[in-house]
Amino acid sequence: MLVAFGLCSLVRPRLPERKATGWLADAGIGVVNGLLGGSTGLGGIVPTIWCGLRGWPRDEQRAVFQPTAVATFLMSLLWLGGSGTVSPEAVRLFAAGLPALAAGTALGWVLYGRLDEGAFRRVILALLLVSGLALLLASI
Repeated sequence: MLVAFGLCSLVRPRLPERKATGWLADAGIGVVNGLLGGSTGLGGIVPTIWCGLRGWPRDEQRAVFQPTAVATFLMSLLWLGGSGTVSPEAVRLFAAGLPALAAGTALGWVLYGRLDEGAFRRVILALLLVSGLALLLASI
């Protein structure tokens, strides 16, 4: 069902907008993001979708979901590292993944300035779909 929703979202011209929501809805999204990020490692998906639903332009979306994802990942790292849950093998795998992270970040910076609002939305939705599919496949 999630895959079908993701595919439909990619081809649908616009997501339904929720512009009239208040701080309580935003706080609820933050809680859901913390729960999903802490349990799955996908800490930026909920605010990314929420920013799209709010109908914000790409610059405003990016200004919200990037720091939110970074904060979620840092809090997870501090919590897990502080509790001794992070193994030396996990640290080694993290270090091995840093070049791919740096390459993806650099590619994102280059492509961001070249995308219009519609293309930005499609790229974000495609990346969310890939993340969801990866999560589903990892659980098989």
